[in-house]
Amino acid sequence: MAIVNEEGIRDIAVAGNIIFEIFKQIGKLELAGMKTIELNDKIDSMIRSRNGYPAFLKYRGFPKSACISLNEEVVHGIPDNRVIRNGDLIKIDVGVKYNGYIADAARTFPAGQVSDQARTLMAVTKEALKKGIEQAKAGNRVSDISRAVQNTVERNGFSVVRELTGHGVGRTLHEDPMIPNFIFDGPNPELKAGMVLAIEPMVNIGTYDVVTGSNGWTIKSRDNSLSCHFEDTIAILERGNLNLTRVMEA
Repeated sequence: MAIVNEEGIRDIAVAGNIIFEIFKQIGKLELAGMKTIELNDKIDSMIRSRNGYPAFLKYRGFPKSACISLNEEVVHGIPDNRVIRNGDLIKIDVGVKYNGYIADAARTFPAGQVSDQARTLMAVTKEALKKGIEQAKAGNRVSDISRAVQNTVERNGFSVVRELTGHGVGRTLHEDPMIPNFIFDGPNPELKAGMVLAIEPMVNIGTYDVVTGSNGWTIKSRDNSLSCHFEDTIAILERGNLNLTRVMEA
């Protein structure tokens, strides 16, 4: 489990600010009617224009610069010529490398008018991320984050995806420790100042079971129920934490 020094955390914060700006710009777009590849290309251009590099591109063979997943797709959707429709939930996961360090974050956006259930799902997933982040502090353990996320999700009647987890992040995209969104048996390290974590609840309306699509990448809910994904990159400080993908927010 890598400990990142102050200079490295600053570089991750710069990468995180690039992601923050990307999501801010996406939030202003009329998403219904756009192709997912058009979104990908906008994201790629925004990353490069800010002296970053798309961390997902070619990572383990992934072919695009962002993961864009629709509706029942949980994560790892490959941007293509699919057209976003009114009522869709769009999950956009972006990684940016800057000066050798990586930030990773995801947001779920509604296209036009979405159902009340979809809006509730988004609100619960955002709240689960918030509660998880509150537990990301020195002296706690990974399980404190996991418990906070799972409790928030399940008391609202939704399911936490079990086959995917958050993770450490720094010079590489996926580092130790794993950050499950549920209580688990296995390594449960203590959180220490200098650790950088990508915390990312993935929440389904129906069962938590998932399947991998025919492209070998896209992961979907097994029962085709709606899924939601929010993620931030967090630096553990001596006291509390710093959200490196929201540092421009008030």
